[in-house]
Amino acid sequence: MAPVWKGYFKRNKSKLEKMDLEVHRLHDKWSERIDCLSCGNCCRSLGPRLIDKDVERLAKALRMKPAAVVDRYLHIDEDGDLVFKSMPCPFLGADNFCAVYEARPKACREYPHTDRKKFAQIFTLSVTNAETCPIVYEVLSELIPDPAIAKRDRSHESV
Repeated sequence: MAPVWKGYFKRNKSKLEKMDLEVHRLHDKWSERIDCLSCGNCCRSLGPRLIDKDVERLAKALRMKPAAVVDRYLHIDEDGDLVFKSMPCPFLGADNFCAVYEARPKACREYPHTDRKKFAQIFTLSVTNAETCPIVYEVLSELIPDPAIAKRDRSHESV
């Protein structure tokens, strides 16, 4: 499905720039239907990039100094970004609840990004996120249906 979505973006960028309301409607629809706590894929496999404010918030919540949070949980990756040393997220519980939910990093707060303004700016990121997040997958599937699947579905209607 990803190649269909990527190709759509290349051909229809101006159309995507006007789709925020529809994307937000789909985000709301699928967020109500899919319980993030029953999934947790993002917390198990996607490491957020942390900024200084994230470290400060985590340090306060954990009652640690920011440097101690960095030493214990974080490292600088090959792109120079501050990320968790290991995945799944060290704050993810067995029940998929976040132990630092109120202090979670900005990237976690904003995930899966389908309720963001100017969705076209993060469309390619969303295509990647669709491999991890069922909400993103459903939003993109409904926003940009695969023509082959749509054609197959229509052929069944005439039966």
